[in-house]
Amino acid sequence: MNFNGKNILVIGGSSGIGLSLIKLLAANGATVYNISRTSSPEWPVGVNHLTLDILQDCSPAAAFLPEQLHGLVYSVGSITLKPFARLTEDDFLNDYRVNVTGAVKIIQQALKPLKVAQSASVVLISSVAAKTGMSFHGSIAAAKSAVEGLALSLAAELSPNRIRVNVIAPSLTDTPLAQTFLSTPERKEASNKRHPLGKYGVPEDISSAIAFLLADETAWMTGQVIGIDGGLGKLKAG
Repeated sequence: MNFNGKNILVIGGSSGIGLSLIKLLAANGATVYNISRTSSPEWPVGVNHLTLDILQDCSPAAAFLPEQLHGLVYSVGSITLKPFARLTEDDFLNDYRVNVTGAVKIIQQALKPLKVAQSASVVLISSVAAKTGMSFHGSIAAAKSAVEGLALSLAAELSPNRIRVNVIAPSLTDTPLAQTFLSTPERKEASNKRHPLGKYGVPEDISSAIAFLLADETAWMTGQVIGIDGGLGKLKAG
């Protein structure tokens, strides 16, 4: 994949999947723009950063972005796992705001440079839980299902502008957000065993798939939800 001459915006690139993606994009020639609440000392030289909470006022993003934007990745999420009886209205609203409303706000700010590029790619992140029933996932599954619905609608609406919109749906991945679930050797082993391929994910598993969707090699792919989940979403381990 060659991203020379491409401007790519990552939302939430200071850790986890977003950080892995920034390193990969920069290594392949992209000019990277990042919006997040914090920066990272692990970023390669040349990353353009705007400190911003996307749940607040997103208008500063308009002046930060380049004239042409060839890719946008919304790598912000949440993991709220509770028995349904304990989920509150605030739990549902917060998961929706983080996963859906934040994406809506930043995509709206980026629409003009995405259209100017005349060929652009937007990638959103869902979850295996959106289509695979899992206990205690009521709030996050509802929010991630909304992400997938949003992406399909945008893929249709923006196709005349040659803006592709696709979704990656991971399973459990070793990021700071998931540390509670991987905090002991026993929990790590249990997580491995849940996946038909015998391992939980690492950020590079997801970032490489995202980069593929940003690349010219997928210029005829839009409106797709791709499971990068160790087989958990479709297979039953033997």
